[in-house]
Amino acid sequence: MGDLRNLPNGTGSVNAPRRDIRSAAPTHWLSCGMITRVRIAGMSCQHCVRAVFTALTPVEGITSADVSIGAATIEHDGRVTMEALREAVAVAGYEVEEGTEERRRLPLL
Repeated sequence: MGDLRNLPNGTGSVNAPRRDIRSAAPTHWLSCGMITRVRIAGMSCQHCVRAVFTALTPVEGITSADVSIGAATIEHDGRVTMEALREAVAVAGYEVEEGTEERRRLPLL
């Protein structure tokens, strides 16, 4: 860990050692879950947002969900299918119009 130095105005900052990540080119990648983004028809208020968020809660594999009016971004472990998301959103009374999936990958240094 770095040193904590007091600045003249009484605040502190942490000086951590820096590592140049450009020189450490990754040779392997680690798959760390998926992100699915969906557009949802019929949502018009915060109650809609809460209803969709609550409907997504029981879907196994979801690690987080960011729901806004008309859209949701869902992070999951890869077990969640688009059909499972459609069914969950339908329970709340809305319809998934379209969705995109992307696998997240982190470099192993």
